[in-house]
Amino acid sequence: MSILVVGSVALDTVRTPSGYAEETLGGSATYFSVAARFFADVLLVAVVGEDFPAEHVQFLESRGVDLKGLKRVGGKTFRWEGEYLLDLNEAKTIRTDLNVFEHFRPVIPEEYRDADVVFLANIDPELQLDVLRQVSRPDLVACDTMNYWIRHKPRQLRKTLEQVDMFFLNEAEARELSGEGNVVRAARYIQTLGPSIVVIKKGENGALLFHGEKMFWAPAYPLEVIHDPTGAGDTFAGGFVGYVSREGDMSPRSLRKGLVYGSILASFNVEDFSLRRMATVTADDIERRFEEFRHLTSFEVL
Repeated sequence: MSILVVGSVALDTVRTPSGYAEETLGGSATYFSVAARFFADVLLVAVVGEDFPAEHVQFLESRGVDLKGLKRVGGKTFRWEGEYLLDLNEAKTIRTDLNVFEHFRPVIPEEYRDADVVFLANIDPELQLDVLRQVSRPDLVACDTMNYWIRHKPRQLRKTLEQVDMFFLNEAEARELSGEGNVVRAARYIQTLGPSIVVIKKGENGALLFHGEKMFWAPAYPLEVIHDPTGAGDTFAGGFVGYVSREGDMSPRSLRKGLVYGSILASFNVEDFSLRRMATVTADDIERRFEEFRHLTSFEVL
């Protein structure tokens, strides 16, 4: 199975209680791609500037991500600077320089247009719609968003959601989009907008999955030390979508296991800054942590 992902590739500067990292590899599409690649072929469409380090391109290639859709243009790469205080669930944005990303208009390469799965990372919903116009009807369309688009482009976002099968958003975004204070009612409302599958990310409190009338919750994998939560949500989505793509079905079993694999990939990601930890993770590491997760959450008598 192949997954087309369209989103940002960026350079991040991040400060957390654990330390500081400057001009490191980031971006929603980057984190998603590296996680999803453990399970499926990944086709990346994004834009970077002429200053984007060659070592980052080499890293993505080494992870098996197809970069024919990564365009390098004149100008500077998108940059984000943020800080996490004691509450690691929320970043304080210090600076956002869109640079070449401001004029990003994704053009899907011909060989990408028949991808089995399309993941629309956190970009303008008008661009998300344009991507869907360029591809053949995939087996699965998944989408992410953020509060900025909910507030400033609600009409365009709702048009996108009409064509989406699976939708990722966090708890605050779900409440804002739906106008509901209760998360379950919020998810049920969002399902009426188009997506039959809604995944609500709750940070250190795990994630909720809504599939038709069914509901499932998985906790976050418990860690003693978290160095950098940047990209955890995108990594989670990559693990989830990657796994269900590999399985090739949307059965409750596949979706529930996908939620757990997403949580596991995110748990690795936060163990170091940028994608440093993800660079060392192996398929065996993932399966070992899956078994640990199964043991932690089992109600069976041991």
